[in-house]
Amino acid sequence: MSPPDPMDGRLAKSVLDTLGAQYAEMVALLERLVLAESPSRVPEAQQGVLTILFEALSELDLEVRLIPGRATGGQLYARPRRHRRGQPLQLLLGHCDTVWPIGTLKDMPLIVKDGCMHGPGVYDMKAGLVQVIFALKALAQLDISPDVTPVVLINTDEEIGSFESARLIRHIARRSRRAFVFEPSLGPEGKLKTTRKGVGRFTIEAQGKAAHAGLDPEAGASAILELSYAIQALFALNDSDSGVTVNVGQIEGGLGPNVIAPTSRAVVDVRVPTQAAAGRVEQAITSLQPTTPGVSLKVSGRMGRPPMESTPRNRELWALAQEAAAVLGLALEEGMAGGGSDGATTSLYTATLDGLGAVGDGAHAEHEFVYLDSLVERSALLALLLVAPDLRGSGLTKTSDAVPAPVPALEGQDS
Repeated sequence: MSPPDPMDGRLAKSVLDTLGAQYAEMVALLERLVLAESPSRVPEAQQGVLTILFEALSELDLEVRLIPGRATGGQLYARPRRHRRGQPLQLLLGHCDTVWPIGTLKDMPLIVKDGCMHGPGVYDMKAGLVQVIFALKALAQLDISPDVTPVVLINTDEEIGSFESARLIRHIARRSRRAFVFEPSLGPEGKLKTTRKGVGRFTIEAQGKAAHAGLDPEAGASAILELSYAIQALFALNDSDSGVTVNVGQIEGGLGPNVIAPTSRAVVDVRVPTQAAAGRVEQAITSLQPTTPGVSLKVSGRMGRPPMESTPRNRELWALAQEAAAVLGLALEEGMAGGGSDGATTSLYTATLDGLGAVGDGAHAEHEFVYLDSLVERSALLALLLVAPDLRGSGLTKTSDAVPAPVPALEGQDS
């Protein structure tokens, strides 16, 4: 039996009623997740939040597996215990790590007030994980099985670049018809993130020669002088019209005011809207040449996260979200995010929609919060998207039909 039409108002009402009856459970689960502090760089701290998520997903009759990490807390992968052979796949992607160190709750406690929940990681992105769990739960309670099999992947290293989990993300994305990413929505308006800038990090090191600045300055070669030329060249790469930003955020160097500086160093942040721009900027940075006699330059780094571009298949998924939101009576807007996301990785391989997580504000900020009433609405939106038919008929998505099991050889390290 095929699932009902996701744009049917009767289904929307049933989903909203089902989720509304579980509002208190949603809030309680979110409180547990926030109280389980889970900074990216403390792998052992991830076990508490992973255990909570493991139990919640297992209750949905999913086969859940914790894939151990080598330098991280690992990844949690869940798929239906029963699925039809050859059924296509859709990826529900999120992370449970946060930027907040252990002990943050002492100065930034979990507070529920005026319809909002405040606390470290509540917006980015533990509320989004709650929405995933309850959207799947609502469909199960309504005895609805999507034609496109949902699988869940939750990593613990997104905030530090997904260096261990990226390979598994790519592995599943290549086999998926579409990917939904539960990073928080954009701003208090709750915009979905349909495009993202790619992110790069580079280090420029200048090596000169030390000399006494007063007694024998001509014997030296100033690394700081050369770095100043490089910095000007870097800032010249900024292009507000195209959305390219290049920022030298840190500099250091020299031994003292009376010494010609033998070394200097700059750290550069790059944001680009397209893969083409990423290639141009990366080439310009890695091609920097010294102009000061006696000074050499060394450039290291790369474009790390790719941009998420406005591809035809991504636009098709955005149009589907607009339809589903309209049926639910929600006004949905889109926007570009300047920060990186695993959605940029999945977008290279399959239709991707990002920012489906919580509505609120304050990612990586002390005022981080979510609007609790949005949990039901956004979970309902996800439920309708999950029930939507396979979009492959448009010819935009070309992927394998197989539902992959976790493959140990692919699941530890990024290449």
